[in-house]
Parts: sequence; C-alpha cells; structure tokens
Amino acid sequence: MSSERFIYLPLGGAGEIGMNAYVYGYGKPDEERLILVDLGVAFPDMDSSPGVDIIMPDIKWLEERKGRLEAVFITHAHEDHIGAVGHLYERLGAPIYARPFTANLARGKLAEYGITEKAVRIAGTWPETVKAGPFTVGFVPISHSIPESAGLAIDTAAGRVIHTGDFKLDETPIVGEAFDPDLWAEVAKPGVKAMICDSTNVFSPHAGRSEVTVGPEITEMVANASGMVVATTFASNVARVKTLADAGVAAGRSICLLGRAMRRMIEASIETGVLKDFPTVIPPEDVNSMPRENVMLLVTGSQGERRAASAQLANGKYMGITLKEGDTFLFSSKTIPGNEKGVIRIINMLSEKGVDVVDENSGGHYHVSGHANRPDLERMQEIVNPQVVIPMHGEHRHLREHVKLSQSKGRASLVAVNGMMIDLSGNAPKVAEYIETGRTYLDGSVQIGALDGIVRDRIRMALNGHVMVNVIIDEDDQPLGEAWVEIMGLAETGRSRAPLQDVLEEDLSQFLGRANRKTLRDDERLEKELRSIARKSSQSEIGKKPEVTVVISRLS
Repeated sequence: MSSERFIYLPLGGAGEIGMNAYVYGYGKPDEERLILVDLGVAFPDMDSSPGVDIIMPDIKWLEERKGRLEAVFITHAHEDHIGAVGHLYERLGAPIYARPFTANLARGKLAEYGITEKAVRIAGTWPETVKAGPFTVGFVPISHSIPESAGLAIDTAAGRVIHTGDFKLDETPIVGEAFDPDLWAEVAKPGVKAMICDSTNVFSPHAGRSEVTVGPEITEMVANASGMVVATTFASNVARVKTLADAGVAAGRSICLLGRAMRRMIEASIETGVLKDFPTVIPPEDVNSMPRENVMLLVTGSQGERRAASAQLANGKYMGITLKEGDTFLFSSKTIPGNEKGVIRIINMLSEKGVDVVDENSGGHYHVSGHANRPDLERMQEIVNPQVVIPMHGEHRHLREHVKLSQSKGRASLVAVNGMMIDLSGNAPKVAEYIETGRTYLDGSVQIGALDGIVRDRIRMALNGHVMVNVIIDEDDQPLGEAWVEIMGLAETGRSRAPLQDVLEEDLSQFLGRANRKTLRDDERLEKELRSIARKSSQSEIGKKPEVTVVISRLS
C-alpha cells in the first residue's frame, strides 16, 4: 500500500453558503504538497457581526504550511469564491491561477493592496493543464450565473478528482460557455475517484431552466410597462444584465447602468471579450432630460444592500435620479436566505412612492438559478460516474441531503464540513483528522479573529448600553470629590424619575464615602466594586445591566 495519501480539507464553504476555501493535498501524511481552490468571503449581519466589513475563512492552518502550498486556483469570480484574494494573498504567497475574466477581477482586488498583477496567472481550458507540484489541474468550462466558470479536474498519482465549482446544466446560457456533456464525459472517461460537488439546490425537485427562457418574459414585461423601468440583478450575472438591456432596447428605451459593481462587471466582460454586443449606455446625468418611458436603469442592490443603488433610489434619490408613481421596479433575482428583511424594506419604500414592484412572487419567470437542481445533480453524477461524492457549497442540511441522494445511486458519500480532513486515497472516503477552523473578520482595515472578543464586546454594548465611571483618589488614598458618570445608549430617566446619571453618581459616591482604606488603595478591588454598583443601580432604575468602564485617577 502506498504511503502517500490524497486529502480534501474545506476551510470554508462546507456547512455554509459563502466563504469558499478548499484545500487538496497529496503526499506522505503531514508532508503533503497542497493546493487551494477558491478564497472567498461571506457578508456580515447586524445580529452576529455588527460593524464588520466582510467575513473570511480562517487560513491559519494553511498559513502555517505555506511552504508546502503550490498554488491557488479560482473557479469563478463570484465574491464568495474570489473576494478574499486581495486581503489574504500576502499570508499565503502562492501564485493564483484563473481564467481571463476571473483573472481580470482578481488583479483588481490585488491592486488595492499594491500586489503586482503577475501574482495572477491566466489559465487555459481543458485539455490544457497547469502543473503544481504533484498536481496537474485542468479548468473544465461549465455554465453558471457568471462568465467563464469552470470545474477543476485534479490529477495526482492517486487518480482523478473533479471539483465541480458552482454550476448549472445550461446548454443555452446567452453569455459564457454552454454546458457540454460530451466534454465532461471525456474528462471523466479515465475514471473519477471522487467528485466534490455543489449542493446549493439539492432540495429543488425540478430540472433547472435555461437562461434563454428568461428573455421573452422580461421583454414582454418591459414592453408593457409605463413610466421609468428599473431592474436589479446580481451585477456578476452578465448574461442577465445583457438580457435586461436587450429587453429595454427592444421597448425603445435607453439603458443606464447605476452602481460601481454593475459598471465594473460589464467593463471586465468587454475587456476580456466575454461580451461583444452590449447596447450603448447613457450616463446618469442624461436620464432626467429624457422622457421617463424612454429610460431603463440597470442597478445594483438585488439583495437589499443598504449602500447599493436600489436602496438609495428607494430611499430618495441616487445620482440626481428619483422614482415616481407609475414607475416599475423589477427584481430579476432570487433573495438569498438571510437577506429577506433588507429586500422587503426596499420593496415597502418603493411601494410608498407608488412604484410597482415585480419580483419572484409576481407570477412571471424573471429569474433562473445559477445552481444545479436535484435532477441536474443526478445527471452530473451519471455523466462523471465518480466512485465517491463529497458534497460542498451548502448548509449542513444541503450536504446531508446530497449524501443521501448519492448513496441512493450506489455511490460512497459522506458529510464533510469545515475543518474535517477527508482521506480519499482508499476505496471509501474516511475522516483523517479534524482541523480547528473559524472566521476572520475584516473590521475597518484590520483583520481580527471571530473569537478575539472585539465583536463580542461590540454586541454587548449594543444590547446593554455603556456607562463610564470616573473617580479621583488623592495622595492620602481618599476620594477627591464625588464620582461622575457618562452614559451612552441608555434611557436617561428611570424608576425614581430622577436622571439616571444623578442616581448612579449618588450611589457610587455613597459607596466611596463608606469604603475602607484597604479597598481604596486597591485599584482592582475598587474597580470591581464600582462596576458592580453601577450595574445594580442601572438594573434597579431602568431594568438593564450596562457594560461599565471604570477610570481611576490617582494623584501622586
């Protein structure tokens, strides 16, 4: 039996949707040469990560072994697969391989950190391959909701593994390559040891619809609309943006792109030759001088993002443009679970303006998913015929359901979540070991650990409010004057109807007046007592125990 092993280790993206980062290794145990597939982000929410800008996988395990890391391969340019390359590149230092469109966007992210574009190397498509240590990796084109997506054929002496990336089986995708079952059958022909597979839509029972089916529905809707038409979708879904623009032109409307991401994606598509015939667009400053029925805006913010163009238009105006009664707003997108509140808030603000909102609940087919549904996953298994299926890119419920599906087809399968190292060397996958994984927050311009306590303290302040207690102790270890207090995020008046600040200062000063010399000499003990009194008095007055900071100043 060979002493080498082939390992798969998700650091992000397995047991959650977002923040994808998958390690593959080949070699002797604990000496494996490594590659990383994707390096993405997830987005914060006010409940669990207030004030955080983005969330990234914890790459400490990989960073400690970066001398063994051969390369990073990016399957496609969605933020949950590419978003962390700029932030984390210097901690890994390995070359990044991507197809031209993805490379264009990756280089933009690295440039923000002053990293040369040479760090990103353009990869061709199958049958071209990239050699990286003991790995030979080929980018196999596959359809998805962003151009130039690819699955990876990863070869080692242990055999071939397929990493699907995100995919759908669309043979008429409008922009980007069609799914080619013959190509995938050819890649699978030598035999596939394991397929690491997208699980996002495993619960969707009907075969996925093609992007081409959306066009006629949108064209009819735009043609029948009066007033200005605004449409939002994922900026990265270049095929959909083109479909929307073509529908606007067919209805005699000029097209205006609003939002930095929307413009950036279209520019990247044109620069890399992905998009060859996008309609001419007008600048935002021309919109107000044109009749409303002759304009269509394509805007960012389909997931309710507060700073995106959709939210700003709903809130009032954006770049001088305002929406009015009789205008139409189309969500050509699906709301990602967790984003419902933000989207509904925008829909209600638009409704207050008299704008008609059309979305996934409006009866038309104005969106199709970029992920393979259950019948498509079954078809992919039939084409590739892998010995083993390891689900990825899904919450735990998706992974578990995908395992059941695979096992029902007679294939070995197991749930592998972040931190679970799987040995794929034998005839059946097995857990080799467990790695400690977590999350890294970009908080302003600093990377912090999710368990560092910073965000936890922020949540506590948000929930409980804050009290600052100040006392001065003189040279004889006696209080100089009374304690004074500043409060933030707390009701100003409580049960006794006196200002909370006055009540706290009175209670704290009474304590200082009766405290013994031993307590007054001991900063730690004094701070503990003052904090306890401030919290108890607040609880009594307003029913809340705030976070308390005590500042003791000693005159020497």
